[in-house]
Amino acid sequence: MTESVDVLIIAPEVPAYAHPGDAGADLLSAESVRLAPGERALVGTGVRIALPDGYVAFVVPRSGLATKHGITIVNSPGTVDAGYRGEIKVTLLNTDAAEAYDIAPGDRIAQLIVMPVPRVRFIPVETLPESARGEGGFGSTGYQNTLGSNA
Repeated sequence: MTESVDVLIIAPEVPAYAHPGDAGADLLSAESVRLAPGERALVGTGVRIALPDGYVAFVVPRSGLATKHGITIVNSPGTVDAGYRGEIKVTLLNTDAAEAYDIAPGDRIAQLIVMPVPRVRFIPVETLPESARGEGGFGSTGYQNTLGSNA
C-alpha cells in the first residue's frame, strides 16, 4: 500500500477515486458548456488545492470520454504546481467531426493525479554518457502495423 498525502482543498465537490487502486481522482465540471465539433473550451472545476512542496498534480483525460465522444484535453497533462492556488481549469477539445458534446455541472471531465517530483540540479557538461538508445527518437524504434510487420 502506498503512503497517502494530505492535500488541502476548496471545492464544491471533492475529487474522488472511482475504484480502489485508481491513480486519478475524477474532476467534475462546475459549469455548462457545449463543445461543437472541433471546438475547445476552458472549463472550470471550482477546485483549488494546496499541494505540499515536492508534489505536482497532473490533469489528464478520461479514457471513456475520449473513446465514446472524442473529448480530450489539449495540453495533456496539464500541470498544477505546488505553489499554484487558483482554480483548476481544463482545456477540453471535441475531436468529433460531426457531433457536439454537452457538459453539465457535475459531469466528470478529467482526472487529477498527484505525484512526488524531485527537485533536480542541472549540471552543464561538454558531452553526455553513451546509452543503448543514443539519439534515436521520434519513431526511431518503428511501430507494429496491423499486418504484423515493422515499419
